[in-house]
Amino acid sequence: MSKYGVLVMGPAGAGKTTFCSKLLEHLRNNKRSYFYINLDPAAETFTHEPDIDIKDLISLSDVMEEMSLGPNGGLIYCFEFLLENLDFLTEPLEPVTEEYLIVIDMPGQIELYTHVPILPALVRHLMRGSLNVNLCAAYLLEATFVVDRAKFFAGTLSAMSAMLMLEMPHVNILSKMDLIKGTVPRRELKRFVNPDIGLLDDDPTVPQKGNLMAGRLGEEDDVPSSSKSIMTGTSFQKLNRAVGQLIDDFSMVQFLQLNVEDEDSIGAVLSYIDDAIQFHEAQEPREPMDELQDGFEE
Repeated sequence: MSKYGVLVMGPAGAGKTTFCSKLLEHLRNNKRSYFYINLDPAAETFTHEPDIDIKDLISLSDVMEEMSLGPNGGLIYCFEFLLENLDFLTEPLEPVTEEYLIVIDMPGQIELYTHVPILPALVRHLMRGSLNVNLCAAYLLEATFVVDRAKFFAGTLSAMSAMLMLEMPHVNILSKMDLIKGTVPRRELKRFVNPDIGLLDDDPTVPQKGNLMAGRLGEEDDVPSSSKSIMTGTSFQKLNRAVGQLIDDFSMVQFLQLNVEDEDSIGAVLSYIDDAIQFHEAQEPREPMDELQDGFEE
């Protein structure tokens, strides 16, 4: 019997826990069952009580105090400890049926998704072990990143890095869309939803070729490490261009738009997640009288 779940991840402040909370409310309102897992050892308050909470196994504050580690090192230690005690996840998940959507809330330390091999090991255990969970990653990136185009492409690169590292179905999401409503024209926003490297060429905050500063640049500016390249920002622009070109060459990343205050927006994102994990294909057909009976039972 298969199980179905979504791994909610992304950088700190992207709105992962808020999205999980609103997603659970949406599932409940639509009479869908869910199983909520918190894997952030620093999380303290929840709108919905987790069915599994990593803090029942290990907490970040205890690790930092007892091991004299910082927050990032402490988090890595917590996940290494989790990998040594996977029964903590396996045993409660065994009886979960295919009617449930398993929602896993992850911490925001970006190294977990980019270059530390801990999360891939956890994903392999969930997807290919005895649990056989059809998992989809939902990677959230804050929509306010579009204001700073270099920052947006850096965030997009982290999303692509997670896609390559985890090797699982992936949905990328621009969260907090309500914060940029009316500030970015719809036509321009489409260039962020499908990342367009031309955004770096059109960046109004970067001096363009032909202006006074560019007219003063010489051959020294072709060397990124030269003091002139650094002081004028030329080396930074070249780095951003290289990042943008890498993203464009792979052509892997597209974003869905999310406003957690909009029920339809949450439903649209959920439909992509369901498609990625093939959730509906495993559900038994229901007769109209079944739905009516459910209503009477409530």
